[in-house]
Amino acid sequence: MWTFIQDQILGMKWLNGLIEKLMSAFGLDTGSRIGGSIQFFIYDVIKITVLLCVLIFLISYIQSFFPPERSRKIMGRFHGVGANIVGALLGTVTPFCSCSSIPIFMGFTSAGLPLGVTFSFLISSPMVDLGSLVLLMSIFGAKIAIVYVVLGLVIAVIGGTVIEKLHMEDQIADFIRNSNSSVDIEAPGLTVKDRIVYSKDQVITTFKKVFPYILIGVGIGALIHNWIPESWIQTVLGNNNPFGVILATIVGVPMYADIFGTIPVAEALLAKGALLGTILSFMMAVTTLSLPSLVMLKKAIKPKLLGTFIAICTVGIIIVGYGFNVFQNLFI
Repeated sequence: MWTFIQDQILGMKWLNGLIEKLMSAFGLDTGSRIGGSIQFFIYDVIKITVLLCVLIFLISYIQSFFPPERSRKIMGRFHGVGANIVGALLGTVTPFCSCSSIPIFMGFTSAGLPLGVTFSFLISSPMVDLGSLVLLMSIFGAKIAIVYVVLGLVIAVIGGTVIEKLHMEDQIADFIRNSNSSVDIEAPGLTVKDRIVYSKDQVITTFKKVFPYILIGVGIGALIHNWIPESWIQTVLGNNNPFGVILATIVGVPMYADIFGTIPVAEALLAKGALLGTILSFMMAVTTLSLPSLVMLKKAIKPKLLGTFIAICTVGIIIVGYGFNVFQNLFI
């Protein structure tokens, strides 16, 4: 039953077969490079779009129960590592990209939440949202998806805890530290209809923002899958390059995409022989340390804290990458 759910519902392999038959009916050879690229592109765009819209709706419905003021109160009840864990877990039901998480991070910080807790939230929000869990299951299977999410949460908790211990509150921008912003006002009670309308609006808004990156990501994936020789990928990102994880992490930082745009690229790289940990390091770097998000974050925190945040995330991502590479045979 689980295999059926993973392959036919999440992976939509029936859709891939249907596209192949339709293309053959129109005289297109899916075994050729061009035909294979078209099949890959159509299949992945449709699959990711359907999963995206369903997941955004469900996650937004859950998120409607956790507006910022309620999230702040929940996190305020916990202390120490427990608070960091709660902050990281709340990050899984919030916006899908790092740039969307930063305004919420700023609001939590100005409301007086401990700095480490807010950074645990900031790390986990783009890296390990619930959508990534389901999408990773559709591509890599349940074991890889669950371990990826758990390790992402571990990075978020450890990163937030380290920042808390360093006592870097003075590294927050003055306009945030001096803000009297309060999020104590309760949001009005929402009916089921209100939550459905909110979720539908979130689907439309997020889809418009994310869809171009899906097209770009799937396009790159189709190019890798059908045009780049397997030997090239294995040389750069396979066993032959001990620095593949570091290279993938560095390459991922300047890019800007969310989990939905990086998954088709990761899928193509895995099919070409890239190591699993190297691929996951690339995904984590893109979603957590994208250059646009770092530029935005620089407005809210000072260089010393920004450098600490980047260093912690980078080290954590690299450790996860090499760990997955060592134990890859246990997951695939």
